[in-house]
Amino acid sequence: MTDRSVNAATLDRPLREAIRLHMADGASADLVLYRPDGDELATLLWVPALGVAARHYESLALALAARGIAVAVHEWRGIGSSDRRPGRRSDWGYRELLTDDLPSSLHALRKAVPSSPLYVGGHSLGGQLASLLAATTSLPLAGLALVGSGAPYWRCFKPWVGLALVAAPVLANVVGWLPGRQVGFGGNEARGVIGDWSRTGRTGRYAGRGIDVDLEAALGRQRAPVFAQRLRDDWFAPETSLDFLLGKMPEAPRRIDVIGADDLSGKPADHFAWMKVPADIARRLAEWMQAG
Repeated sequence: MTDRSVNAATLDRPLREAIRLHMADGASADLVLYRPDGDELATLLWVPALGVAARHYESLALALAARGIAVAVHEWRGIGSSDRRPGRRSDWGYRELLTDDLPSSLHALRKAVPSSPLYVGGHSLGGQLASLLAATTSLPLAGLALVGSGAPYWRCFKPWVGLALVAAPVLANVVGWLPGRQVGFGGNEARGVIGDWSRTGRTGRYAGRGIDVDLEAALGRQRAPVFAQRLRDDWFAPETSLDFLLGKMPEAPRRIDVIGADDLSGKPADHFAWMKVPADIARRLAEWMQAG
């Protein structure tokens, strides 16, 4: 299913296309592709933060498209255009996300835009999964982009975060899913996702129940250049957390920019405020991709 429309509010009038994806296990969701009106200088698959629907990244995608970047925004299983919702009888984890959903989005994007350099990137947990996708995909990638991202390892945070890493999976197992909208963390999340996330937080190692690939070893072989934009006031992804994630990819060249309020029209440089004023972040990202 496609829905092409022109957004007249942007300079180059990007084209918006919703591509319906059907996963191997029967799940489906839209991959929303924003194409520049002119030449496509690069192509980016963007993975949202945990619990954030794809539509909330439209401002970022439009800003990038206006600079010649084709952007496809992945939809998390369980929210937005996804036909699944987490529940006691509806569960999934990193295995479904990393071996079915994200590869489906990446291959669909490569098919839709076959010629320009291909990048993956993401925000928060989306950046972590984008890193794992970069480490495991068979498609050649030009780079990996991170905004407000880092590993959730408890030693990188204040002590109370360790309590959340224990409490979240317990709550999810009792309820049948994590009622994130009620407790103020993420969205309503599948207990399998929360279990895999919290395991990484407790151990510092990436793995997923039912995943045969050694994700830590794969990250160690990941060589695509990484551009990370760290938000100065972001306690969800502090410097220690980002450094811990990047340390898992020692073969990858890296660039780190620190984003402050001056770069965000005075908005706080925190985990989510940048999404309302993404122009400078989009500019840096587009210039990095075009220079590559």
